[in-house]
Amino acid sequence: MDKLLEVKNLNVSYQTYAGEVQSVRGISFDVQKGEAIAIVGESGCGKSVTAKSILRLIKKPGVIKDGSEILYNNENILQFNKKRLSSYRGGEAAIIFQDALASLNPTMTVGKQIVENLVLHNNLSKPQAAEEAVRILEMVGIPNATKRAKQYPHEFSGGMRQRVMIAIAFACKPQLLIADEPTTALDVTIQAQIMDLIKDLQTQLNTAVILITHDLGVVANLAKRVIVMYSGKIVESGNCRDIFYSPKHPYTKALLNAMPRLDLQNKQQLSSIDGSPPDLIAPPIGCAFSPRCDYCMQICLEQSPEYTEFEGAHQAACWLYHKDVPSNIFTEFTEGEIKCQQI
Repeated sequence: MDKLLEVKNLNVSYQTYAGEVQSVRGISFDVQKGEAIAIVGESGCGKSVTAKSILRLIKKPGVIKDGSEILYNNENILQFNKKRLSSYRGGEAAIIFQDALASLNPTMTVGKQIVENLVLHNNLSKPQAAEEAVRILEMVGIPNATKRAKQYPHEFSGGMRQRVMIAIAFACKPQLLIADEPTTALDVTIQAQIMDLIKDLQTQLNTAVILITHDLGVVANLAKRVIVMYSGKIVESGNCRDIFYSPKHPYTKALLNAMPRLDLQNKQQLSSIDGSPPDLIAPPIGCAFSPRCDYCMQICLEQSPEYTEFEGAHQAACWLYHKDVPSNIFTEFTEGEIKCQQI
């Protein structure tokens, strides 16, 4: 497989009255053509900032720091001029935001919003684009597409609005799609439909997908690889089986243990992660997860861990795998129950 996207040493900060918030701190990853990956982590870990950076949607007071590289087909998008950036956004790369009502233009019919994208990127005439817009609405499962294309966003339900967002995103058959929490605020049955739709379109069009989510439950059916972020950094990455069945970082394991389970006894309490994420105005010197970690050692407070490579492309940034770690601590972690289990 060929690399479609390569993110290298991405650093993104926001200037606030209290100081510089270091939202993303030196992350690197890549996406192959036609591949689906997921970036997971709790709110505030830098997932959405990473997504916006890939489409160069970071606005002041945010800034992508010098030394960051985002390579799309070996072109650095941070160096795109206005014309090249316009063809990249919406044409070659698209994004689905979590709040469809806020993202759609309330003063334009949904058909016209799709037409606008098709005319801009596919050089179609307006009549041709209008016909194509109806076809795309049918493709994403909207009934009576000819009639509904003439309606406004407020006339659609939440699930149907999200389908419209998917229609706009896939209209120009992008090579890269970023889905930023696409199922937030939708009920469970609609969530499943939306994820199935994205998966089907991704397969049909061979589109690479980056799924941004805090919900590990929606990951396994779409993504082949998972990147776990915490406090602006990648703490673990690997394929789905690695992450779900053999997590190496205490944070990943805690996320899995916090997932609801069907086999819980009545009124049995869910597991939670104690404490709060660190202040990114003054990030900790050592491992950012150390104050909340049950396996924290002195070295964790003093130095940031290096990545340890495991079988395949699985890696994690944790001191537990250093050769000098006491065997009892390592054994306690590795033999602890992963309560989430089956994918």
